[in-house]
Amino acid sequence: MDIGLVLQTDPPARLLVERMRRAEAAGFTHGWTFDSAVLWQEPFVIYSQILSQTERLTVGPMVTNPGTRTWEVTASLFATLNDMFGNRTVCGIGRGDSAMRVAGRRPATLDRLSAAMHAIKELAEGREAEVDGTAMRIPWITPGARLPIWMGAYGPKALALTGRQADGFILQLADPFLTEWMVKAVRQAAVEAGRDPASVTVCVAAPAYVTADDSPAALAHAREQCRWFGGMVGNHVADLVARYGEHSEVIPEALTAYIKDREGYDYSHHGRADNPSTAFVPDEIVDRFCLIGPAAAHRERLAELKALGVDQFAIYAMHDAIEPTIDAYGSEVIGRV
Repeated sequence: MDIGLVLQTDPPARLLVERMRRAEAAGFTHGWTFDSAVLWQEPFVIYSQILSQTERLTVGPMVTNPGTRTWEVTASLFATLNDMFGNRTVCGIGRGDSAMRVAGRRPATLDRLSAAMHAIKELAEGREAEVDGTAMRIPWITPGARLPIWMGAYGPKALALTGRQADGFILQLADPFLTEWMVKAVRQAAVEAGRDPASVTVCVAAPAYVTADDSPAALAHAREQCRWFGGMVGNHVADLVARYGEHSEVIPEALTAYIKDREGYDYSHHGRADNPSTAFVPDEIVDRFCLIGPAAAHRERLAELKALGVDQFAIYAMHDAIEPTIDAYGSEVIGRV
């Protein structure tokens, strides 16, 4: 199983680059960042620095979207980095949450997301694609250029699109029951589309907080540092409930029930441990969605996820122990999973 690190592009960018170098030295394979132009610094500028100061790390957004950049620009950004550093990028993409809503726009439709994924991949790999009615090709791309497209999804239609089209599936929670359900949906869609389901890479992304022991005090602190994640996931769940209802047969209640007391969301604290919009998230959801506890507990959960077909676990490191978590995974987790 690969292990990735997800960071926000907060200034100073130098610190993020140093942490990605630290992660590579610890055995991490992927370096991811958020992509929300108003809330954080521009990730593609920072990717160039990460790639120039590491040797093996693959980088990409978790996740970009079809709306904040035109598709040919996104393709050119990835293709330029790959030309400079040798196919070391991956395009994580979704409909757009914070990046679109903070800018006063609605997330993209799945039809537009599908068209964007196709165009970005075709253009970045040197083939012709249509963008908003105009056929184009990037002429300078060298043979052998590759750009995997990994789609973030929760709902049944998004999971089906992932299985039909994407190279990888990004699931932003680490609950084994929901992981099994969603991976099965993606694989079934791949089979129905005539694809090899094993060709779709599965990446689970969630906060991880390694504690010195499993004392109540240590676990309580870790939960408070990771509770924000249930609020972030709740944004997507709220969209699903609005579309399918509170008790839908196509969405597990294990995903939807916890947002019943949700009262809006403050994007100015998006992805941060001090987010005041996450008080509705119960401890049980933190424990299910995140990895907290001693290193042995992390190894146990990762083994369970691996058995469900997960190829990569990407750590959301938005808490007060970023570097200790990187180091703990390097010394006590990565070599054993």
